[in-house]
Amino acid sequence: MKVPFTWKVTGWFMIGWSAEFGDRSVRPLRFFGEDLVAYRDESGALHVLEAHCRHLGAHIGHGGKVVGECVECPFHGWRWGPDGTNRYIPYQPDRPNRALRLRSYPVQEQYGCVFMWYQPQGREPQWELPDLFHKFPQFETDENAYYRPYPEFSSRADAIPVHPQIVAENGPDSSHFRYVHGATVTPVCLHWEHVDEEWRFLTGWPDVISDDPNQMALRIHSHFSGLGFAVSAFEGSSNHRLIFACTPVDDEVSDMFYSIWWPKVAGETSDIPPDEVRAKVERQFLKTVWEDCDIWRHQRYIENPPLAAVDAKPYMALRKWAQQFYEIPAHPAP
Repeated sequence: MKVPFTWKVTGWFMIGWSAEFGDRSVRPLRFFGEDLVAYRDESGALHVLEAHCRHLGAHIGHGGKVVGECVECPFHGWRWGPDGTNRYIPYQPDRPNRALRLRSYPVQEQYGCVFMWYQPQGREPQWELPDLFHKFPQFETDENAYYRPYPEFSSRADAIPVHPQIVAENGPDSSHFRYVHGATVTPVCLHWEHVDEEWRFLTGWPDVISDDPNQMALRIHSHFSGLGFAVSAFEGSSNHRLIFACTPVDDEVSDMFYSIWWPKVAGETSDIPPDEVRAKVERQFLKTVWEDCDIWRHQRYIENPPLAAVDAKPYMALRKWAQQFYEIPAHPAP
């Protein structure tokens, strides 16, 4: 998908689930057109660095290993610290090359999800990662009241040709639910606002058995933190939470992550969902969430869309809000 804005978007972005990064593990990653290496050091802390060793360019994510708080290059054993500095050269152990540094990326783990801060020039985070549960403190915020999200209630879609802004534009677009997701009731936008880096909206699903047009059978509270992800809380029969995240891989495609925190059955103590709950969630939510991808794979970005009156104001307001996350041009000057 070609868009008139950069894919190197500033913000917090999901890069996986904590369980994927085991003890002392080293993994190659690729996001924002850059090769990265993620490793969990001996203390359990997770780090993400630029992947190619400054010595002779080996990819540390392929064959590297953890030594203390450092990651060791598989080519000549040079070790790099969490801040990206060279800490050790085995054949001159007393003289690391302190002038060399790999770019390091701030990382945070929360409720089983892993987030990385990205800013094109490498500046530190400009806002805090929001607490996924306490964004909506009016609902149950005890993590132990929900089944674990990974692996049973999580899925991902790789290399989808969609920009994070296009995913965010689904927020004010209530009409597509009938045509893309087969909804029998068209939801309505009850409220929307943007506050700094957050876009917040409340969507209602009218109760078809009520004579009151303002009676809602379901309300979905959603907050976008930048363009990287939305956290939502469902208010209705299930009262579950979810995250839907989109992280650019390069200037053409993104990887997408989806997790659900489903409330435990009364009296349940296990974090592992029973088969009947798992089947229900998979049927109703995990299978349908990717239906939008079929649209995005073939969609063309329309810069000045002829919007219907009901959607125009929030839709264009979201596009204007999104501009704050583009700190470099779409195509850098040669």
